[in-house]
Amino acid sequence: MEHKIQNTSAEIILSCIEQKFFKADITLENHSLVRIVSGEMKVIQADSTFIFRAGDTFLFPRNQPATIIKYAKDGRPYKSLVMYITASRLKSFYLKNDAAITEPHAHKIRIFEKHPLLESFCASLMPYFDLSEELPDNLTRIKIEEVLTILRSIDNGIDNLLADFSEPGKINLADFMEGNFMFNMPMEKFGYLTGRSLTTFKRDFKKAFNTTPQRWLTQKRLELAHYQIAEKNRQPVEVYYEVGFENLSHFSYVFKKHFGYAPSELLVNMSLSTKLKRT
Repeated sequence: MEHKIQNTSAEIILSCIEQKFFKADITLENHSLVRIVSGEMKVIQADSTFIFRAGDTFLFPRNQPATIIKYAKDGRPYKSLVMYITASRLKSFYLKNDAAITEPHAHKIRIFEKHPLLESFCASLMPYFDLSEELPDNLTRIKIEEVLTILRSIDNGIDNLLADFSEPGKINLADFMEGNFMFNMPMEKFGYLTGRSLTTFKRDFKKAFNTTPQRWLTQKRLELAHYQIAEKNRQPVEVYYEVGFENLSHFSYVFKKHFGYAPSELLVNMSLSTKLKRT
């Protein structure tokens, strides 16, 4: 199970995964600063994949779909320090500090190199998780303002991201879906991220693809899975969660129903074909 230790208001938490593997599709409502304490995290986005290890620190922007996979590593469970930086905290901070906005921000994960200020800050938080009581709100506010000050001192462009409080506007639905179909999100979330209500999203989707969202998503995910197995020689168990399926058995059933053969059969056939070509 995943445990969130200390500060149940979920602004500063220590995330701990006791099992060897944990996967989730996420779209965070708040920017999140993450410091990996132990284990590894794989982050899969539409156009990039990252692997973060112990000692890595990065900022995950809000409203960005991703698949995250957390692993135990070297006999140690996955643990990370996470700070959820809410809009209300940011607005309060920027009332006292002028934002240096120079250009539209890129909707990308920001990775921070090791820096004495950031290292010291993360180390200062660790003892708080030994407290039996919740971290006081005033102290939470102080620590968030501290980390914002540090981030602004080591990243000149951070205000472009953190001081942008706009909500997703109406964007090209077809382009967005082609790039993000592998993320297992509710239809309401797809609609929100494309700047539409659920009703408008479904209507515009029908116009764009001449089918329902669920049918289209299933087909696209199956096609991607087929490509990963046939062309990249990947195991079905490595693929199903990365293309948007909840469990392996359901994936195998739907895959066979669609293609006429199971993913395991495809892998075997492709391996035999490769061996024959070599002989």
